[in-house]
Amino acid sequence: MNVPEDTLPKPLTFSLLRLLSDGEFHSGEILAHKLGVSRTSVSNALKRVDQYGLTIFSVKGRGYRLLDAPQWLEVDKIKANLNTPEIFQIELSDTAPSTNTILMKGAVSGAARGSVYATEWQSAGRGRLGRAWHTGLGKALTFSVLWRFDFGLSALSGLSLVVGIAMMRALSKLDVTGVGLKWPNDLLNNQGKIAGILIEAQGDMLGPSLVVIGIGLNWCLPQTIVQRIDQPVSDLAHVKAALPERNHLLATLLQELANIMSEFAQQGFKSLRAEWERYHLYQNRRVIMSLPDGTGVIGVVRGVTDEGALRVETTKGMQIFNAGEISLREA
Repeated sequence: MNVPEDTLPKPLTFSLLRLLSDGEFHSGEILAHKLGVSRTSVSNALKRVDQYGLTIFSVKGRGYRLLDAPQWLEVDKIKANLNTPEIFQIELSDTAPSTNTILMKGAVSGAARGSVYATEWQSAGRGRLGRAWHTGLGKALTFSVLWRFDFGLSALSGLSLVVGIAMMRALSKLDVTGVGLKWPNDLLNNQGKIAGILIEAQGDMLGPSLVVIGIGLNWCLPQTIVQRIDQPVSDLAHVKAALPERNHLLATLLQELANIMSEFAQQGFKSLRAEWERYHLYQNRRVIMSLPDGTGVIGVVRGVTDEGALRVETTKGMQIFNAGEISLREA
């Protein structure tokens, strides 16, 4: 979502939101005094928070009150929930254009394996096929992870599916049910898309190589944000009443990613293929494959290959797809 520069949340906005996160009323005068700014600056900084998926009440004589305050990400809380905190170098920001872009620049400069960049508000998040990724401020997880491999790009086949498995394992540990995978890199429930994965790779065909794994996961998506999205969408709040705390959720995802990256480095996707197929919502279902050239192919999904390509049984026999969109179609 590319947001005009003059509508991006400013540092003052974040400072005010943190002061308002207790859910109580705070007068503009007191807020201004605490932050050393004018009351007009306070008013201006809070004017547009609705476009970030937040709601603030302003009551004359009482001040401002923030409803449903974000659970702010904190490095110490994330690391406290990790089994192996020593392998991660975590950087947080209030706002960023794209966590993948930032971390890829860091990778080129020598950032270590396990580097993580997460932001509360992503202004130019990217999904698959160049789509924008919309979230509410503090109402999702938008983060990227850098991982380095000794082998080359040619051995990375199936990696986006492997990341999907890690996410499913993490959600299972948090007792989240009713979610499955859609080839090649989405998580859905019966209402729509909950999370997406974007992987960008660099390196030589024979090695070494690196990947930046970008993940956007809807934790509790505000209706004002839902209205901007042109496809069915959902969030964890629709599948689990007691939402996992955001720092705990991020730590669980990171730990499962680290675990599965080790498995993948040793064994590749082939050993994980059966597990991925168990999670696939379209397994043995009739689909239409929408191809990049605008044509479509109808058939029944019969799993994936050892390289992560989709196998679809059609009237012309078994066909293998490395790219394209899946849409359900009545049998």
